[in-house]
Amino acid sequence: MPIYAFVCDTCGHEFDRLQKLSDPDPDTCPKCGAHTVKRQLTAPSFRLAGGGWYETDFKKDGDKKRNLAGDGASDGKPKSDAAPKPAPTPVPTTPKSSDS
Repeated sequence: MPIYAFVCDTCGHEFDRLQKLSDPDPDTCPKCGAHTVKRQLTAPSFRLAGGGWYETDFKKDGDKKRNLAGDGASDGKPKSDAAPKPAPTPVPTTPKSSDS
């Protein structure tokens, strides 16, 4: 269930309420009893961090991505301590002989 922030227009009292999306908003201020309570528009109070979450996921393509997990990668790719895998060895092919 989401937490919503409310403010009373009469006394300025701000309060939060945990409620379902389908629950009606409170209309009475718990401090002064006025019927002037309105829902506030607020930013989320958390930030996604960890492998796979990038600060610029929803920005323009030209912006550099920075991993928020703090792994030291500056190019947006996870840092790996393992050695890079060698390129596959090409398989030699024999030329086809043509019958004339």
